[in-house]
Amino acid sequence: MKIIEYLDVLFPNPKCELNYTKDYELLIAVMLSAQTTDRRVNMVTSILFNQYPTLKDLASANIEDIINIIRPIGTFKRKASNVIEIANAILNDYNGIVPNNRDYLESLPGVGRKTTNVVLANIYDEPCIAVDTHVARVSKRLGIADYNDDVLTIENKLNKCFPKDKLARLHHQLVLFGRYHCKAKNPECYNCQLKDMCEYDKKNI
Repeated sequence: MKIIEYLDVLFPNPKCELNYTKDYELLIAVMLSAQTTDRRVNMVTSILFNQYPTLKDLASANIEDIINIIRPIGTFKRKASNVIEIANAILNDYNGIVPNNRDYLESLPGVGRKTTNVVLANIYDEPCIAVDTHVARVSKRLGIADYNDDVLTIENKLNKCFPKDKLARLHHQLVLFGRYHCKAKNPECYNCQLKDMCEYDKKNI
């Protein structure tokens, strides 16, 4: 498929740009990334995970200390509470291991379908594709999704359009493509090998 072939050329070794070394660190980092950038999240988690190196440390942390660390990412009070609640939940319910359990993960504070998809794809190599702003924009521009589709509809269309075993990898590639090439403003259309499929000029998506 042309899209996969081109993305494989652009991003032969795609990976999550959030920094983490443990399964729960990824879960917390993705939760923190809502409404902010991966770069900013990496800045605060480098401090957070260094100061609280274990899940037990996070679970017993003082919320004001967490707030002070993650303040640069916005909505820091709610997210600080989420960090502590998530740490306690995983410790109490799964002995500190992030489970391969969609329903459970989505029940955690601040964790929705997108975050769960990222975690399951990266930790358990599940065939999941998370639809963030980049994936949504690229999907609409390439005609995979319609302009007014919501994120779940876009996810379902991507699942039908691409092989199941490509989805986890494709998620990273679409994110990177949207972040660095098919940008919201001033996309690099001039040298894009997918421009014949693109709806950008037609609808200015």
